[in-house]
Amino acid sequence: MSVSPRQRSDRLTYSSIRILADQAFSRAAGAPLVAGNRVRLLKDGAENYPAWLEAIRSAERTIHFENYIFYEDDVGWQFAEALAAKAREGVRVRVIYDWFGSLAKASRRFWQSLRRPGAAVRVFNPPRLSSPLGWLSRDHRKMLTVDGRIGFVTGLCVGRDWVGDRQRGLDPWRDTGIAVHGPAVADIEQAFAQMWAMLGETIPVQDLPPRDAISPAGDVRLRVIPTQPNTAGLYRLDQLIAAVARRTLWVTDAYFVGTTSYVQALRAAALDGVDVRLLVPGSSDIALVRPLSRAGYRPLLEAGVRVFEWNGPMLHAKTAVADGRWGRVGSTNLNVASWMGNWELDVAVEDEPFAEAMEQMYIEDLTHSTEIVLSAKQRVYPSHLIPTPPHPHLRGGRGSARRATAGIISIGNTVGAALTNRRELGPAEAKVMVSVGIVLIVLAVVIALWPWVMAIPLAALGVWVAISLLIRAYQLHVQAQHDKNSSPPTQFTPP
Repeated sequence: MSVSPRQRSDRLTYSSIRILADQAFSRAAGAPLVAGNRVRLLKDGAENYPAWLEAIRSAERTIHFENYIFYEDDVGWQFAEALAAKAREGVRVRVIYDWFGSLAKASRRFWQSLRRPGAAVRVFNPPRLSSPLGWLSRDHRKMLTVDGRIGFVTGLCVGRDWVGDRQRGLDPWRDTGIAVHGPAVADIEQAFAQMWAMLGETIPVQDLPPRDAISPAGDVRLRVIPTQPNTAGLYRLDQLIAAVARRTLWVTDAYFVGTTSYVQALRAAALDGVDVRLLVPGSSDIALVRPLSRAGYRPLLEAGVRVFEWNGPMLHAKTAVADGRWGRVGSTNLNVASWMGNWELDVAVEDEPFAEAMEQMYIEDLTHSTEIVLSAKQRVYPSHLIPTPPHPHLRGGRGSARRATAGIISIGNTVGAALTNRRELGPAEAKVMVSVGIVLIVLAVVIALWPWVMAIPLAALGVWVAISLLIRAYQLHVQAQHDKNSSPPTQFTPP
C-alpha cells in the first residue's frame, strides 16, 4: 500500500513533535525515558503489602527499603521479621527511615530487631547542633527494590492505617503504588544509593547492577524521578503536563495546597476544554489541611475544574493521569514543601494500557467520592447539598513539617486577600481566618503579659544558630587545610 506525500508529512510531523516532547519532559524532570519495562498498578495496602513481602521473601542478594514512616504495629513487625529473616540468611538488607516521620512511631527496640541479625539501618536527618533548621527537609520517599530485578515506588508508608481494622469498623487508607520489572529498576536503586551515600559509606558497585545489565521485561517506557530540595523536577513536569494535556488531566492528591502557578496551569487547561479533575481527601489526618485545601477550590471551580472529596477515612495517594497515555505514581504531594523541600521519588509512565488502568481506578474512586460545586451564589458546597444546577462552567468529562510549610503559604494568601480585599473570600476561607485570628490574639496576650515566654525561645534559637555557624566555619577551615595539605605542589616550568 502506497503512502501519500500528505501522510508521509503527517508522520514526520508527529515524529518531530514526539521527539521534542520527549526532550522537554526529560529536561523538565531531569530524568531520561527508559524503555523495556513491565509495570503493575497496585491499589491500597491489600495489593501493595503482599507484593512487597513476596519480593522480600524471594530475595537472594540485596534488599533496599526506604520509607518515610515505619509504624511499630503488627504490620510494621511483619515487615521487620521478614527483613530480619533475610538478613540471617546472608542477604544484604539496607533500610532508610526518616527521623521526623517515624518519631514516636517506632522505638529503638524495633530498629535493633533489624540490626541484630545483620541488617544495615540508617536514619535520615535527625536533629543536629550544627543545623538548627535542617530538620525541615525530610526524606519522604517510599521505595523497595530486591536483587535489582523488581522495584516498588509508592505512596504507602508501613503501618496498619493502610490495612484497616474490620473489628473496629476502620476502612483502610486509599493509596496507590506500582511494581516495576526491567532496566528502570536500576534507576530506582540509584536513587536509593544516592540517599544511602548521604548517610554514610556508599553501596558497593556489585550491589547496584547498571541499567544495561538488566534484561528487558516488557515494552513500557517510564521515567524514575528522584527529586531533592530546591530542584523542583517534578514541579516543572507537573506544570508541563498541565500545559500539554489535550483531552483529560485527572489528579489525586493527599495534601493539596497548590501554588499560584500550578493552580493557573490547571485553570488554563480547563478553560481550554481539557477535562481537569482533582480528587482530595474529605477528611485528613492533618486537621489543618482540609480547610486549606477547600480555601483554594473556588478559583479551580470557576475555571471548570471538577473537584471531588473522598468519602473514606483518608485518601493518601499521589497520582495523575493525562490523555489516556501518561500516568504518574509516587510520593510527591501537590504543595510547595513536597515539590521543593523534600527528597521525593515518583515514576512517570508513558504507556496507554497503564494509563487506561489508572483511568479505570480513578473512575472507581469517584464512585466513593462527593463532587464539590459552586452554588448559584458562587459558594463552594458538596453537590448533594445543592438543589440548583451546577455552575455553567462545570461540565462532564470524557472519560507534616512539609505540610506545615505549604500551609503557611496558603494561610498567607488567605489572610493577605482578606486584608487587601483583592479577591472575594468564601466560607471555606473563613475557617482559616478564624483560626489565624485566634492564634494572633493568644500570641499578643502572651507577649503582653509574659514577654519572657517569647524571649527565652528566641534567645535559645539565636544561640543555637550562632553555635551552628561557628561549627560550620570550623569544619570549612579544617576542610580547606586538608585540601591545601593534600594537593600536590605546583611546579614552575620555565618558558
